[in-house]
Parts: sequence; structure tokens; C-alpha cells
Amino acid sequence: MAGRTPGCSSSSHGSDLSSLTACPILVTLAPMRRPSFRLRLSHVTIAAKDLDRMVAFYTDVLGFYVTNRGEPFPGMGEMAFISQTPDEHHQIVLVANPEAPAAGFMFADHLAFRVDSLNDVREMVDRLVEAGVEGFAPVSHGNAWSVYFTDPEGNGVECFVDSPFHVAQPYGDRLDLSATDAEIEATTRAALEGKPEYQSFAAWRETMAARLAADRKSTRLNSSHVALSRMPSSA
Repeated sequence: MAGRTPGCSSSSHGSDLSSLTACPILVTLAPMRRPSFRLRLSHVTIAAKDLDRMVAFYTDVLGFYVTNRGEPFPGMGEMAFISQTPDEHHQIVLVANPEAPAAGFMFADHLAFRVDSLNDVREMVDRLVEAGVEGFAPVSHGNAWSVYFTDPEGNGVECFVDSPFHVAQPYGDRLDLSATDAEIEATTRAALEGKPEYQSFAAWRETMAARLAADRKSTRLNSSHVALSRMPSSA
């Protein structure tokens, strides 16, 4: 169950976001049945000390488009909504906040973007070099080939392509993007052989799909049992 902290309230019941108070939610961890729905990540919001500089980086270097930009309410902070797909109005929201704290370690706190090929990852590296971004790190996770870097305010960003393999995570190894695709695949396969859960990604996906299907079936059966138990008994 979740509820507001005692003595904490919000006067907002409509669309006036400026009246919302920072009120923590108390969460009681108790056994619960699985939900019948599945969450899909839609967008992330990032506090930006220098909004113009951040917008320039995400549009010029990473290729996003600004879909809208403005301030919802006076003093709330200007927001820039950016996206690369017509399916999402915004994948990222950059919010002006001059007092934003410094970002942390990029491998722990970062945005991750999937691309279609290793050549796309190589092109990202070329763009980072052209933009003067330093300290980027190519990494093989076994199930993906990635490059990590930071935006102008230190927020971690990952650009990756899926590999055809699965291996227990976390896993990290060096990635030589100067090698050919075939060489990278062969090197990765050799490094993963004998590692926990090593298999093709297709095999792992099939196992995971079966697990989710069984879980959804169990959830529906449990919900039916609960509904039946609440039905009034006949006289």
C-alpha cells in the first residue's frame, strides 16, 4: 500500500502543477500479487543547469528534435521536450534548473539508447570525437556492444546495439570497435563460452516469454479465485 506522509498534503486537484507540494510517498512492502499490466518506459526527465547547451548537445550530436519548449508556470523552469520518433512526443524532457546537483558515475546513472548496428555505434563515436567529447568508453556486455559517454553536464549516456548472445549480467569486457563486425562477434562468442547462462539471445527470449506467459496465467487464475471467493453464497 502507498499513502502520503502524515501531516503532508497537496492542494492540487486539477492541472495547476505549480501548487503541487514535495510530499514523499510511504510505501509498505508487503506480499502482493503480480499486476496484470506491463510497464513500458516512455521518457526520462533531466535537470539542466544550462538548458541551451544541453538542447544543442542532444539535437546536434545525438540527433534529437525539439518537439516543444516553454515554461508551464512562471518560475517553474523552462522545459525542452525532445524526441527521435513520431511514436513519442518526447523521449527526454530537459528542465532548466541552475541549482541541479552534479551528475554521478555514468555507468550507474545513465540514459541508454538502442541502435541498429555496430556501424551506428562507430558513427556515434565519430560524432563524439567531432564534438570534442572526451572519456568515452566502448564496452562489451556480452548481450550488447556499447559506448558510454557523458553529456555537457556529466549525465551518463549509453549507445548500444544488441548482440546475438545472452550471458548472466552484470558482465563487462573491452570492445575494439576498430575490428570488423565478424571479428567482434567471434571475440565475444569466445569470451562468453563457459560463462553462466551463456546461450543465444533467441533461446533466452523464448524462455523469458514462457515465464511471462505462465506468470500472466497465474495472475488471471488468482484474480478469478479472488472474485469467486467474494461472491455471496446461496441460501
